[in-house]
Amino acid sequence: MGMWVGMGRKARRSYGFDEVALVPGESTIDPADVDTSCEIGGIKFQVPIMASAMDGVVDVNFAIATGKLGGIAVLHLEGVATRYDDPGQAIERIIGCDVDESTKVIQDVYSRPIKKELVEKRIMEIKAADVTAVVSCNPQVAEEFGPIARDAGCDIFAVQSTVISVKHEASAYKPLDLYRFCREMKIPVLLGNCVDYKVALTLMGTGCGGIFVGIGPGTACTSRGVLGIGVPQITATCDCAAARDFYCKKTGQKIFIITDGGMATGGDICKAFAAGADAVMLGNAFARSKESPGRGYHWGMAMPHPSLPRGTRIKVGTTGSLEEILFGPAQTDDGTQNLVGALATSMGNLGAHNISEMQLVRMIIAPSIQTEGKVYQTAQRVGMRKR
Repeated sequence: MGMWVGMGRKARRSYGFDEVALVPGESTIDPADVDTSCEIGGIKFQVPIMASAMDGVVDVNFAIATGKLGGIAVLHLEGVATRYDDPGQAIERIIGCDVDESTKVIQDVYSRPIKKELVEKRIMEIKAADVTAVVSCNPQVAEEFGPIARDAGCDIFAVQSTVISVKHEASAYKPLDLYRFCREMKIPVLLGNCVDYKVALTLMGTGCGGIFVGIGPGTACTSRGVLGIGVPQITATCDCAAARDFYCKKTGQKIFIITDGGMATGGDICKAFAAGADAVMLGNAFARSKESPGRGYHWGMAMPHPSLPRGTRIKVGTTGSLEEILFGPAQTDDGTQNLVGALATSMGNLGAHNISEMQLVRMIIAPSIQTEGKVYQTAQRVGMRKR
């Protein structure tokens, strides 16, 4: 499978959100009658859209506000929330610096050591508000932070890195045993990120509750440019969803698939579910909310790397409240608000009663879907052609 790209070398064609479209079928449903909820590790969420573990997006207050609305916000355990007693001061340094100095400033802000007591404190602050606590860290510190988070009341623990694998080699430190970690945590563990069928299938065998799909598609991420790695999100999601279905058929266990990054509009989110996602993770969309700690600024998770930053600080602006972004009413014409409403309406038009049925709708390759008939929108930079 694939096309020749040179003598003796084939490459497979892959697809992103702008290259496909969804095809309505023989029946339609009133959007009020569809079910957009999802379930992770026995915990049900009314909103299948997760806010990513990025400091410009999620802090304790944002996590609480999202939880109150039925959604999921992931707190980064290696971010400013666990390095500073007052994270707000660190955020102010980042969003207040000149663009040419942003990388250096962010590297300096994140050079402050993590305080283990703050890991426990932040989770307890979220739990005190009676909402689900979901946190994330990279594999190198997961074994240390996992038990602290679990004992503090964490409900779901995510282990995320640019690329994760079961077979990781390192001479400077002991690699995390994902099998043992998932078994000993006693709470749902999510692993990421990956983009490949075989890798996804191997990760599912660890006993995790879900996997994140996506390498480098985020708005503020530059890993694809710096490292040259990644797979467009439609193909990556389809492949990992196929691994989920095979694993479920083989074991009877369904592992959650979360498409992480690359989605700018409600339409992109709908396509991710049609490609096989059980939930999606967004950063940019939530960074635009009034409740986000970055106040309209957003920066890549790998940007603080001391020697090879793979992110950038961007200004996305503040366009509305968290509730408007999730449930409307939309105040913009570009599909970046009322995301749950967009998903429900799309599901209704496609005849999908729930997320499982949404994963079965017909998809076509349609590279002109973003431009066909949109000459005025393109010229005036409004609606679909605003970005």
